[in-house]
Parts: sequence; structure tokens; C-alpha cells
Amino acid sequence: VSTPQEIALIDARKGFAMFEKTHVPVFGIVENMAYFVSPGSGEKSYIFGEGGARRMAEKLGCDFLGEVPLHMTIREKSDNGEPVVATAPDSDEAKPFIEIARRVGEHLDRALGGSARKAPEIVIED
Repeated sequence: VSTPQEIALIDARKGFAMFEKTHVPVFGIVENMAYFVSPGSGEKSYIFGEGGARRMAEKLGCDFLGEVPLHMTIREKSDNGEPVVATAPDSDEAKPFIEIARRVGEHLDRALGGSARKAPEIVIED
């Protein structure tokens, strides 16, 4: 996971190299705080630059798993221990997380050889 600006990508590349060296599989790269959507106009602003993690994934030959926007609801819910995917799974804010999870799940299926092993059930209690 990295933000789009070059200084953050340097650390992500170091992490990627370490995982390769230690034979830890990397499923892909996620870009966090990829953009900000203006509440009034719906216009996207790329505050930290655009597409840095996507370009890095291409250069490293791994999948780009998705981008998570900089959004007040995501931040507030995360700070309160209420993941947006659990509390508002049909919201626009949850969609990037669900898509990233789907892509990671595909990698896990391939890594496990398509075994019929069932994933654990996650229960969120109030």
C-alpha cells in the first residue's frame, strides 16, 4: 500500500524488494489517498499526484489492486472502529475496498491451487 507521491513509492519499492528477497508473495499494489472527490461538484482532485502506485506496479510486474480515495467518511468510520465495508457495504466509499478484496481473493485462490478450503467467517458485533 502506498500513496501516489514519489517519496512514499520509494518506501513501497523497498518493501517489495524485501518481500521478493524473503520469498513472501506479493499479490499487488494498492494506492491509498489516490484522489479527493469534491462533495459539491463530484470532481476528482489528485492531491498527492496521479497513478504513482499503478505505474510502480507495472514497472515491478505485479498487479495493481486498486485505489482508495481520500474521503472523510472512510477516515471517520475507520477512526471509530467501524469499517465502511461493514457499516455501509453498498456505499460508494466501500466499493474500492470490496474490489480490492475481490482481487486479493483471486490471488489467494490461485495460491491455494483452487482448493475447496472455505474462508473463515468474519462477524462484526456491535
